This record gives sequence, structure tokens and C-alpha cells, in this order.
Amino acid sequence: MANIKRICLWSGPRNISTALMYSFAQREDTKVFDEPLYAYYLKHHPEAHSYHPGANDILKAMENDGCKVVEMMLSNDSKPVLFFKHMTHHLLGLNRDFMKETVNIILTRDPEDMLPSFDKVIHNPTPSDVGYALHIELIDHFKKHNIPFTVLDAKKVLDDPKHNLTKLCNFIEIPFDGKMLSWTPQQREEDGIWAKYWYASVHKSSGFLKYKPKENPFPEHLDELLKKCQPHYDKLLKYAL
Repeated sequence: MANIKRICLWSGPRNISTALMYSFAQREDTKVFDEPLYAYYLKHHPEAHSYHPGANDILKAMENDGCKVVEMMLSNDSKPVLFFKHMTHHLLGLNRDFMKETVNIILTRDPEDMLPSFDKVIHNPTPSDVGYALHIELIDHFKKHNIPFTVLDAKKVLDDPKHNLTKLCNFIEIPFDGKMLSWTPQQREEDGIWAKYWYASVHKSSGFLKYKPKENPFPEHLDELLKKCQPHYDKLLKYAL
């Protein structure tokens, strides 16, 4: 199948990445893939293996070899548009040459909103867990190798899904499809086996939920992490659609 669009969404955790995956899954021309590098990451990051929920099941169920995952991504021709949802920290030391053949989108979210949400599942996260510095590193890679990219800010998407998804589709060079704005509240067959730990709110949703500021005060124990993440987030916003 010629001219396949292979979309790589490079996200941090708790960044509406699953909602975006559900959104693209509504397109008849698109097949979605949920974090295909997760097992590779766990295999080569033993410390993360010790605290990620369901780690052993993930390692058993998924391809552990990152090179084979990349080969699958570049050879799959099942649909005209392929949407690969990735966490940026899953890359580790993987050769990034394949990014020259993919449409690269960085998904970010205000750390004041993201960090408390992530901390509820994985307590006291580290900078490498949440991915802000890694996103800046990835942008530097894209610039060095003249690889086109864009940045998507979660809050902007939630404030106006149609407008921002239209801009995103224009970047990808595919037509916007109104079906991307809603879905049936349920699990998807493409969900990773970790869905039961992370996807409860998406499974109950029927579309992008309107952004609401956090009502609870920001947790004090995350203050230092916020200070480290905020400058990176501010840089990311400069590239946002």
C-alpha cells in the first residue's frame, strides 16, 4: 500500500494519549497500536519493571525486541493510516533512524495537571518517568536531522477538539474526519493489557472531556519535580500547534 502515513505520537504519561488513540481509531482509514515499545522498555529498565503495574504480564504478552517492533511499524500496511501511540521514555537507547519515515507528534501537558494524576498510580515519579526533558531531547534530535515534527498541547485539544484535531490532520496531510470527536464508552481491542490500571476514565468517556482546572492543591512532595519539568514544558509550548 503506497503512501502510508505512519504516525508516531510521542507522549508523556497522563497526557490524553489514550483519548487521541481512541479518536484516531474512529477513522475507517486508520489502525491504531497501543504502546508497542512498552515491553522493550521494561526489559531494558529493570528499575521501572519493579514498579510498573502488570509488568510481568506485559513482558510475556508483547514483543521485547525494540528493533523488531520498529520493523513491524515500518512494514505494516494494513491501513492507509497507522497510528502508533508511544511513551517517549520507552525509546531508551533505540536507534532513531526510523523517525525519518514516520510522522512525529509530541504530546505534552501542563505538569501542574499531569504530575498529580501520574502520582496516583506511580508514587514519587522521577523526571525520566514523566518525559518532559526527553521531549526536549527529542526535539533536538528532530532539528539535527531535519525531521519534521509538531507539538500538541493536551489543554488546547480539550478546549477545542475540532479546531486542534483539524490542525493536526493538516500537519499529517490527511483529511479531518468528524468521527474523531466521539466514540462509544467501552474498552477497545487494541488496548494494552495495562488498560485496567490506567484507562478507567477513557473507557467511561464518549469523547474529549472539557478541560477543568484541578480543584485540589498541588501536592507539596511534587514541588521539586514540578520545578524541573516546568521550564521544559514552557519550551515545548513554543512549538505547539
